[in-house]
Amino acid sequence: MGTRSLSRWELEEIQHPVVEPLLEYKKLSRLLTANGWNWLDTWVRDGRFRSEYVVGGVVTGRWSSVGGGALQLPKAVRRAVVADPGWVLVVADVAQLEPRALAAMSGDEAMAAAGRGEDMYAGIVASGAVATRDEAKVGMLSAMYGGTTGVGAAVLPSLARTFPRAFTLVEDAARAGERGEVVSTWLGRGSPRPGEAWEAVQAGVVHADDGARARSMTRSWGRFTRNFVVQGTAAEWALVWLASARRRLWELGEARTSLASTDSRSLFARRPHLAFFLHDEVVVHSPRELAGDVERELRAAAAEAGRLLFGDAPVDFPLSVATVESYADAK
Repeated sequence: MGTRSLSRWELEEIQHPVVEPLLEYKKLSRLLTANGWNWLDTWVRDGRFRSEYVVGGVVTGRWSSVGGGALQLPKAVRRAVVADPGWVLVVADVAQLEPRALAAMSGDEAMAAAGRGEDMYAGIVASGAVATRDEAKVGMLSAMYGGTTGVGAAVLPSLARTFPRAFTLVEDAARAGERGEVVSTWLGRGSPRPGEAWEAVQAGVVHADDGARARSMTRSWGRFTRNFVVQGTAAEWALVWLASARRRLWELGEARTSLASTDSRSLFARRPHLAFFLHDEVVVHSPRELAGDVERELRAAAAEAGRLLFGDAPVDFPLSVATVESYADAK
């Protein structure tokens, strides 16, 4: 039996003793390439991963990183992320951040109501819009990213009827993008314009092939602007959450050490501090006895971020919080 590629899902269909060791080899090869000796020599010093974040490095406002893969640590590496003796890692991430941001910015009260619990997708099922959680998740992702096929496309009409204001917002953003217009996040950051190549194709439609290319580029840019308004607003919420959490964590722990000190270890010797940040997740390194206080302050920071951005909009931003000694045990 042959295979068209060496992808895992195709290899797993083959009944042969070589398949299992081959898959293990592929897994270890990827680990060596992305997080092997060269990665360790370049990005790990004194037993710690020294990543370089680029604040707002992605066009939507999300952070990026220069080398090191700070925003995509694989599960195999997370076992190496451990707290110091007597300390723990408090790992918190917000559930379904982008759909909640969409509900808040669109003022869609029905979608806000669906998100009152910790699992917004379960709330969407309870609303009667779809039958299963998977349909809710795939449908919302299709709405925010412009999916037009499969299960997501099939449930979009029902979701649009149930949550009209949210769906109108992303549809309007898509149509504006298709016209080459600028769309904005909640805090007013504008999307880039399509560029000269896009405009040249739109202006130079003569033959049928040119028309097909123009339509393809138009739809593609519409998918970008559709997502820009939601992902960009979610990134703004995350940064406000991060700032509020940082301020609150500073107030915990022992009395402040002099800021004149240049030794960060003395500044945070017995104080919880942010150790890692990924889009909608933070990892706090905390003295074990303060873990409960850290969780409380992270939840308060999430609520504060919602109020600062969206005022009294009835949208919750609930957190999933785990206190662990190793990052790998958080999920």
